[in-house]
Amino acid sequence: MRDPEPRLLDAPFGAGFVFFLVRKDSFVNDQPSKPTPPIDQPEAKLADAADEANGPLDRSRIVDLIDQIKQSADKLAIDRTSRGDLKILSRTLRELRYAFKVFTPYRTRRKVTVFGSARTRPDEPTYRQAVHFGRAMAEQNWLVVTGAASGIMEAGHVGAGRENSMGLNIMLPFEQYANPVIAGDTKLVHMKYFFTRKLMFVKECDAVALLPGGFGTLDEGLEVLTLLQTGKRDVAPVVFLDEPGGSFWSEFQDYVVRRLLGGGMISPEDLSLYKLTDSVEEAVAEILQFFKVYQNMRFVKNKLVFRLREAPSDELLDQINANFADILSGGKFTVGAALPAEDEPDLADLPRLIFQFNRRSLGRLRQLVDVLNAGTIDAAKPNS
Repeated sequence: MRDPEPRLLDAPFGAGFVFFLVRKDSFVNDQPSKPTPPIDQPEAKLADAADEANGPLDRSRIVDLIDQIKQSADKLAIDRTSRGDLKILSRTLRELRYAFKVFTPYRTRRKVTVFGSARTRPDEPTYRQAVHFGRAMAEQNWLVVTGAASGIMEAGHVGAGRENSMGLNIMLPFEQYANPVIAGDTKLVHMKYFFTRKLMFVKECDAVALLPGGFGTLDEGLEVLTLLQTGKRDVAPVVFLDEPGGSFWSEFQDYVVRRLLGGGMISPEDLSLYKLTDSVEEAVAEILQFFKVYQNMRFVKNKLVFRLREAPSDELLDQINANFADILSGGKFTVGAALPAEDEPDLADLPRLIFQFNRRSLGRLRQLVDVLNAGTIDAAKPNS
């Protein structure tokens, strides 16, 4: 809903303030960008530009969102926002705008985000494991997204190769350079803020793989699990990948089970949100299996819609209704076609599993995906 608050027309920052900010994108890469439409261009033409980039979208919603951005810019002046706060907003908007632009051409390809230590040396088993994983995912036509620096990030790119690599490099006080595989590539974005970088890591990926790492890796991994547990991110496969015979993540798992689960701080089904393994083959299989039948999900008003490659059998649907009734806020699981409110023609022909989700049992929701992919109710087992 639009805010009725009037604009301050004579303020030092007017309606075009945000559009002025997004044009200044020289801080990322050395790649030239396409010119942004002038700020005095009518909203209809701005919507045309968005249509050209994104396909046939609802034009009224595009215009409305553009107008909301303008109104927010006006309010910065009304609020007498400090210069320091404006700099944060300016940089944040520019970083995200450019990152969206870089990732947009690759939205149709599956991506796996790889986290791990920047300090891992090429002669270490964990580095070789990351190379193996990156290569295996690239062979499945997946893009490998990493922080683009050295260590595990470099190893993932070495395995995937430049063509199948994307990078989100963070600029630190002690300079962090992009690794040789991705340096200078058009699929590399340099970012100042960790929060914008982590947003892109999670928003743009279809799967997450974590190899051993320090504070940064643990921060990224636990944030992903938090987003999945709280429903702030669609369900996705998460793999904790150790070196062959390694114990880094099994020791982490011991702590999670003993302290978090044992202390009642998480639920048993939350252990279903991720898989531990020291095998690249198992890690890749876990990710690919996740998308065997399940394609993606979308909320449509009070219903959650799973888009599927194939509909579950009547027998499996009955079992799902019997075994997953606890995640419903009402009604039953049903199989049907695309709902009228869905506006994604490329997915229109896929069958749907439609239900009223209680928005709480995210670990159970992941178990439901496993059941659909395996075609058997026995697949709903938490990790141990």
